[in-house]
Amino acid sequence: MTHILGINSTYHESSACLLKDGKMIAFAEEERFNRIKHAKPARVDNPDVLPVNAIQFCLDQGNIGFSDIHYIGFSFHPETRWRKCVSVDEPAGLIDHSWGTQTGEKLFYQKNLNIPNKLSDLAGLDISDRFYFLPHHLCHAASTFLVSPFKHSAILIIDGIAEFASTWLGYGDNHTIHELWEIDYPNSLGFLWEKMSEFLGFTEYDACKVMGLASYGESAKVMEKMNQIICLKDDGRFEINNDIMKFRKPDFSSLEALFQIEKRSEQTHIFAVHENIAAALQDVTEKVIIHLANQLQKTTRSKHICLAGGVALNCVANGKIIPNTQFESIFIQPAANDAGTAIGAAYYIWNQKLKKPRSNPLTHVYWGPEFSDQTIRKVLESHNLSYQKLESFESIIARMISQGSIVAWFDGRMEAGPRALGQRSILGDPRSPIIRDVLNNKVKYREIFRPFCPSVLKEDAGKWFEIEQFDDPAHYMLIACKVRKNKAERIPAVTHIDGTARIQLVTKETNPRYYQLISEFKRQTGIPIVLNTSFNIQEPIVCSPEHAIYTFKKSRIDCLVIGNFLVKKVW
Repeated sequence: MTHILGINSTYHESSACLLKDGKMIAFAEEERFNRIKHAKPARVDNPDVLPVNAIQFCLDQGNIGFSDIHYIGFSFHPETRWRKCVSVDEPAGLIDHSWGTQTGEKLFYQKNLNIPNKLSDLAGLDISDRFYFLPHHLCHAASTFLVSPFKHSAILIIDGIAEFASTWLGYGDNHTIHELWEIDYPNSLGFLWEKMSEFLGFTEYDACKVMGLASYGESAKVMEKMNQIICLKDDGRFEINNDIMKFRKPDFSSLEALFQIEKRSEQTHIFAVHENIAAALQDVTEKVIIHLANQLQKTTRSKHICLAGGVALNCVANGKIIPNTQFESIFIQPAANDAGTAIGAAYYIWNQKLKKPRSNPLTHVYWGPEFSDQTIRKVLESHNLSYQKLESFESIIARMISQGSIVAWFDGRMEAGPRALGQRSILGDPRSPIIRDVLNNKVKYREIFRPFCPSVLKEDAGKWFEIEQFDDPAHYMLIACKVRKNKAERIPAVTHIDGTARIQLVTKETNPRYYQLISEFKRQTGIPIVLNTSFNIQEPIVCSPEHAIYTFKKSRIDCLVIGNFLVKKVW
């Protein structure tokens, strides 16, 4: 019996994963426990802040201790970073002890090298003989290909930065991953989105907001200017003009000069020019990804492509790959951001280092904590909440949703990745013309332009959405597809302004209770769909009953379904 622990903590989205004989036992992100978005900020002084809660959850789920762990994979290789990442920008323009400076990079290197010691302290034993630093992009690649249904596949990784590269292209062959080439910093789509998100008045982590805003803009009005930032090369690569972007500096002066507007502050109005810039950013991203994918397909001659990296969460761009390349099928690991590298680190050791055959393709994402009815009841009573306990209330909840109620749904093991997939969700009626504004303004307290997603019964999805080419990613809200024209007016709450939706296919096999709820909603309304958004309010998605009740009580959510209990709010 072999236990492998995968860990990510170098930058952000800190996480842990446990394999037992190649089978995933547990996976969780630290942010769900410590309630800090992304677990921690990415700084040179904190890569050794370990995801201690996520690690402990994995050990508990496996009913083991550190002494039972045979291998530990960490998704970063500090020697590679130290060797390659000297000061790329002009030293005079950088703050000492920051990214790209000798002092900052040395501190970052030392902190990374200290991780085995920190982990040994946590374990209460020396784990150095079973610890492996692994290349970041190889962990991304392993996280998607080694859990995919493909025996052979092209692999495309696009993120902000690994050790030094921002983009990685390769292919997988059975249990082995091969690198073809990388694209180095500062040519980074991930950093481009971070810096442009800040320029448009959001935070560096708000790519999802910019993607939603892009559908309102006209990219052609600013595309000539956007093309001064990024260009495609004949060899399948791309280049970014860092004289304009200044990635390592909090300097937006060149962007302000280029677009002839000041950097937007968070509280100021969004104008058409902001929408146009977002649209151009989205369009150029799609062009780059298609450019990379086409070159990769020519090199590998593969019919399949696997994606990971934070940019692989761009569901609109993902939907453009198959129609514009020779690839026939696509797989995207649902925790495609850095969190997923913990999965990749574990599988890389199992399949590539130990040369074990692949046997457990990913069929669902429900690997997080779950809670018994006894535990939930104690928490409810500690909050003096009135509740009903029912063995089956899908019919009742479906009726409440159909009558306009907003329902928090907390059930079973927490899902992996940034998208709520029916275990920690807020649900509503997709037919409602007003519920989107209600949710944005009075529940989620977020921008009015942001769309909501439909969860749809898989067997009915083709009647409502154009999904013929996107079966697998559509299980995890990783593809934006067109709503069929004769259906869009029936589900306005989940149809974006551009006529698309980021759908989740729901099956009886992977989520029986959620499937039953949607089936009951279909029986009552004729619509095999519910609106689904993450169960959180300006915080990480809820993990525990305490988190769920706290968020429920401070919100305008009408009722909470938690395990086999129903709590109704008295207004």
